[in-house]
Amino acid sequence: MSALSAPYLHDEAAAFEFVESVLWPNGAYCPHCGGVDRITKVKANPEKRIRLGLHRCGDCKRQFTVKVGTVFEASKVKMHLWVQAVVLMTASKKGISAHQLHRTLGVTYKTAWFMEHRIREAMRSGDLSPFGSGGGVVEVDETFIGHDKTVKPKGEKKGRGYAHKHKILSLVDRDTGRARNFVVDDLKKDTLLPILRENIAKEATVYTDEASQYAKLGDDFAEHDFVRHSAGEYGRGVVHTNTIEGYFSIFKRRMKGVYQHCDKKHLHRYVAEFGFRYSNRIANGVDDHGRAKLALSGARGKRLTYRLSCG
Repeated sequence: MSALSAPYLHDEAAAFEFVESVLWPNGAYCPHCGGVDRITKVKANPEKRIRLGLHRCGDCKRQFTVKVGTVFEASKVKMHLWVQAVVLMTASKKGISAHQLHRTLGVTYKTAWFMEHRIREAMRSGDLSPFGSGGGVVEVDETFIGHDKTVKPKGEKKGRGYAHKHKILSLVDRDTGRARNFVVDDLKKDTLLPILRENIAKEATVYTDEASQYAKLGDDFAEHDFVRHSAGEYGRGVVHTNTIEGYFSIFKRRMKGVYQHCDKKHLHRYVAEFGFRYSNRIANGVDDHGRAKLALSGARGKRLTYRLSCG
């Protein structure tokens, strides 16, 4: 059966069953009181306005669906359209724009834009395990993208260099093939070092370029070495940052080619999307179906209102 012909992409009841199987692998539980023993499924009845996917908790007497307590909560969009959007965003190697999503799903552009931000929120990993555990290699680098309008007062010309750009710090774990990204205000040592200490194991080997903010990383990690890009050096055997630079190349092509522009207040969700797809790619043993299920599982325990996504 083709992935695009899967019943949960077109049938509302099947969509609810699929999402429930992902978010409730051990059976339904009440998001209001946490009850699990006295949950009953309410049969849908359009004439009595009893909607699909409704459950009732015998302990607190409240009703709920699998949407409650997730990024789908309070959404009027059909569940099968939500699942379609998740599949499209996780399977597309370059991402999918809100304009394309609104045409594909038949929803308004505003709705498609909001759906994408909710799904990106679901893609944001809660995994805080340090990179380089067991003495692995972690590459660290930063990149710049877009234009930070807060850097200079309105009306002034953009400065030279990268002062006016959005700044992203990224880590790539060579052993696990995972990436982790952080939107930062500046690239000063006092800003970056606490992030590196929190996200990289002390026993790790860290490779960077020759930037001054990384000069004394050997004091915090088992080993630190760097390449001198200014001298035309891009690698000495295993000492290189080619992996993370390749990651940045893919990220920038996709951001500029698909999304074109992104405000700083939303950038953390865009980098989460690209980090999610990179960390859960075929090379790491995750196919399109598995990637969609991982994104759905990340929807639990998160809530993104329109005000928060726009503010």
